[in-house]
Order: sequence, then structure tokens, then C-alpha cells
Amino acid sequence: MKLVTHKKKRIEIMIEAPALDRITEALDRLDATGYTIIPALAGKGMAGSWQRDDAFADAGRIVCVVSITDAARVEGILVAIKDVVERYIGIVSVADVEVIRSEHF
Repeated sequence: MKLVTHKKKRIEIMIEAPALDRITEALDRLDATGYTIIPALAGKGMAGSWQRDDAFADAGRIVCVVSITDAARVEGILVAIKDVVERYIGIVSVADVEVIRSEHF
């Protein structure tokens, strides 16, 4: 039996914690079928290296929101979160992925 996969899009949003509610509200409003929120522990970017433990408040904490969805929803999601992402430290990436349970996305 050959395994069948289905093409989807993975949206990954790295953003400061205070913006998280606005991001998830946009995903909910646009019927994203789901997302996962992961705390970022450390990293390095334009301002240098950082660690989650060094943050004094939520403003310095970074979270990663991952959503896998149909290609048709991607543009609407990106438009909805663009203004939020531009006001905070963060990045957004979109990648092609394949899943084995298409009905979940």
C-alpha cells in the first residue's frame, strides 16, 4: 500500500508574547483549523543573542505559533497578522508541507 500525502502550507509566526492574543484571534477569525504555540527558549537575530530567562517581562519573551492550513487561507491570514507583526519583534515564514491526514487541516 502506497502512503498518500496531501499538500498544505505551514505558517510559522515568531512573535513577542504580548502580541500572541492578537495573532490567535486572527487565526480563529479566519477559520484556521488549528495552531500550536511553542515557547522559544533562546535565539539569535539582528540584535544579537537572547535567552528567554533574560527577559524581564512578557515583552521580551518570544513564542512560536505554528499553523498548517490550505493554501487558499494563507493570504488572508498573512494580511490579518501583518500589522501586528510589524509592531513587534517577530518573523513570519510560509512553507510547503505534506500531511497524511488531510481532513485535520
